[in-house]
Amino acid sequence: MWVKLNKAGFLLTVLFMIPILSTCEQGMEAGDDSVLGGDQEEMNDQHPGLTKYSPSIEIHLVRETSESLENLLNELPGETLDDNRWSRLYEQVLGIEVKYDWKAKGDLYHRKLGAVLASGNLPDVAKVSAQQLRQLNSAGLIQDLSSVYETYATPFTKEIMNQEGSGPFEAAIIDGNLMGIPEIESSIERAQFIWIRTDWLETLKLDPPTTMDDVLEISKAFTNDDPNQSGEDDTLGLAITQHLWDPVLGITGFMAGYGAYPTIWVEDEQGELVFGGVQPEVKVGLKALQEMYYDGQLDNEFMFKDGMKVESQVEKGKIGMFYGEQWASFVAGTSRLDDESAQWQAYPIVSHSERLPKVPLKFSTDHFLVVKEGYDYPEAIIKMINLHLEKNWGETAEYEVYYSTPFPAWRVSPVTPYPALKNLEAYRQLEHARLSGDYSNLKPEARAIQKNIDNYN
Repeated sequence: MWVKLNKAGFLLTVLFMIPILSTCEQGMEAGDDSVLGGDQEEMNDQHPGLTKYSPSIEIHLVRETSESLENLLNELPGETLDDNRWSRLYEQVLGIEVKYDWKAKGDLYHRKLGAVLASGNLPDVAKVSAQQLRQLNSAGLIQDLSSVYETYATPFTKEIMNQEGSGPFEAAIIDGNLMGIPEIESSIERAQFIWIRTDWLETLKLDPPTTMDDVLEISKAFTNDDPNQSGEDDTLGLAITQHLWDPVLGITGFMAGYGAYPTIWVEDEQGELVFGGVQPEVKVGLKALQEMYYDGQLDNEFMFKDGMKVESQVEKGKIGMFYGEQWASFVAGTSRLDDESAQWQAYPIVSHSERLPKVPLKFSTDHFLVVKEGYDYPEAIIKMINLHLEKNWGETAEYEVYYSTPFPAWRVSPVTPYPALKNLEAYRQLEHARLSGDYSNLKPEARAIQKNIDNYN
């Protein structure tokens, strides 16, 4: 389900985390015009961030693998992590040969990476945490990428990388130097919504909530007034799990309704940063939950149930309201397996007062691409980022080849940047098309989503 975010209806509480390099490029030529489009004259004038090395160069990385990635490769016949559509594209268009020094899964990958970083024997490019970024910088093992990014990032790349604001880059700047390229994650994707069974609202003649008092009233009615018409006392008011701060089925959105933000730092009335977990609003929210628990609106064994167990309760039609991020539609949709009449809608979180609620958004970018000191082609990783964005969302995009086939082919690329607002933009396109009845101008991602909707219907 795609949910409209009304800017006027939200105040976003966001907490941000806290010599010029000469590039020894080999002779360069314009990128492959059959891939990027345009005639040869245009290609000769193209941005330096899309020019091709001649002869080709190598870039050495390390790679984390997983069972899901292995399963994906099974759906892409003839492709491996070493030889796939993306590695071929980088070599064809940019003259960059991708080489992995090693690959490993999960904990083993992180242990090996830690050992490599500690030894100082880095690959040409590595993905590291914010703490590792600072350690490598202190040891003098990585390059300043300030001028490299400014020179080689295309205008399209800069536009996309700016969608999350300046925070991701500020987190990578040390002593005025850009020491890593942020792997930007979308914070807006983590906004909380209230997910409610609208068929239950209709059965009980209730309106959608506009205040926290309405949420409490709906919870009580869902518990006591037989919303599923079973004739039994078998429903609960609100779903929560043993992990209270789960992004779906947690209480983050509920607490925000009382102006409480227990897991982040917030700005107080004096403009000072204070920890949200010790503010008086937290007690108000916890008191409301306590009353709901004693009234039987919450599962009396929620503290023993993880997300999978609570999701099962939603699936079986025992719970009709919960808080969660945009992907919570996957949880809500399970209820239709047993009951095709189940209908859900996501609503903006509401406040206990007349004031608009503040949606807690945690800073989501926590990894950065760093370039080993001494590597002769620091701009190569910027070029790969440029091409990845261009072939998925740019003017020469081939979305169904490089992003979704419908399998997520983008995952086999060593770099996977994406527009932080892409899902929001796709929703806006789809909503405009739905209202106008004209679906002809949908961009590739929105078109792929509409195709899934059509197939579902």
